[in-house]
Amino acid sequence: MKSKTKILEDPNETLFNNEQLFTDDYTIKSKSTNFKDIKTRVDKIHIDGVNRTKHDILTSQVKELFGAKNFEDVIFNSYKVLGKLKSLECFNTVEVHIDTSHGIDSTPEGVEVTFKVRELNRVMGKINTMFGNNEASLHIGTKAPNLFGRAEKLQIDYVCGHKNLSNINISATKPFFTEGLQKVLTASIYDTSSEYSWSGYKQNDKGFLLDFAFNVNEYGILKQNLQYEAVVREVKSIKQAPFQILEQCGPTLKSCFRYICNVDKRDQSIFPSTGNLLQITTEVAGCGGNIGFLKSEAITQTNWSPHESITFQLSAQVGILREMSNDLKINIVDKFFLGGPLNIRGFDIRGCGPKEQGYSVGGNTYWAIALHLYSRLPFVPRNNNFSDFFRLHGFVNGGNVYNISSKTGNNYEEHLKMITQNIRCAAGCGIAFKLGNAARVELNFCLPLKFHRSDVHKQIQLGLGLQYL
Repeated sequence: MKSKTKILEDPNETLFNNEQLFTDDYTIKSKSTNFKDIKTRVDKIHIDGVNRTKHDILTSQVKELFGAKNFEDVIFNSYKVLGKLKSLECFNTVEVHIDTSHGIDSTPEGVEVTFKVRELNRVMGKINTMFGNNEASLHIGTKAPNLFGRAEKLQIDYVCGHKNLSNINISATKPFFTEGLQKVLTASIYDTSSEYSWSGYKQNDKGFLLDFAFNVNEYGILKQNLQYEAVVREVKSIKQAPFQILEQCGPTLKSCFRYICNVDKRDQSIFPSTGNLLQITTEVAGCGGNIGFLKSEAITQTNWSPHESITFQLSAQVGILREMSNDLKINIVDKFFLGGPLNIRGFDIRGCGPKEQGYSVGGNTYWAIALHLYSRLPFVPRNNNFSDFFRLHGFVNGGNVYNISSKTGNNYEEHLKMITQNIRCAAGCGIAFKLGNAARVELNFCLPLKFHRSDVHKQIQLGLGLQYL
């Protein structure tokens, strides 16, 4: 099919007579130095290389270019539109060119902005490795992007991990485009199997998830998700699990609503040097099924750099799980666990907290805090890209996970006693390595400072994952 050129025109008049080029590497070549003084307007916008993508979707993404009043506005808005077109996940490449306006409709200060795009194939597949929650896995996936021409997507994924993890997920995604608000609706069905040997059980989930995600600002700093999930969970014991775990085995049906609010002002996600992060998750289960609870969890992080090679990071997490009624129960898979390289380093995975015959049974309340010091590799020049992937790492972290019963009520002295009782704490140092822009690997030497006799702690610890304390 022959490529089409979509042209959007603004009827207002303007003037300009200059030429610019602005491409993927965001390099701007010009003899002018003060672009604010160059009065400019956009006469026309061209989008070359479009076959399947609908006109209304493209219009909603590029129309803010018509509001430019000077050449700086044109460059800045072109950069924003370039990012929006890429975020549609409809195009393999996107380039933008700015040129003087031509034709009988041109104005003295007018320019024409041309976006050159290459659409993705109708069906795509991939095979790669993934890292998350101390698990390495093989990922095989196929997707049909831009299915009906408005950035819809159908995706099928199969994940097989090295620790008896498997996951099959089929999802359909539909974005909605409105002024100042990015909204995406995703419906998924999944079948997931996992093994938690530290707690003596295997888990198989078959469920449906409906996720409505929206950013309330154009920079994506504030992201929110509203979710509904219905899942049948099969819990099976492994080895010689104690009775406290055996009585929670069998199938359960959980129907829940979940709200996630994420405010991320960090300059990057893996090795941030400045900025703060706040994520709050609230889940209400009991809208059907035999599982019912109210679960809230908060994660916060702040970063500051007194020197360009040194960064301090303070992280904290807290979670509370409470029963909704006596008729609905809480299962072990809903509880909180601490320990391992992803939260309290120096302890084995799920190595902290309540135990039954050596198996972790989790708690309904927890808190954890960590202070980190990150440093670039010494004797390596800053302009060496290799050094950007590594950080030397020192830390002190601690926390506690425990059970507060309904009998405690509003007895704040009892609450405070349980919060401060049996605190776990460890310090250590090591090296961290960045894997792309999503995950990292840590190798640490750890020294437990405060622990309970039932805890399992480690001195040499290797961890890989997406989100760390």
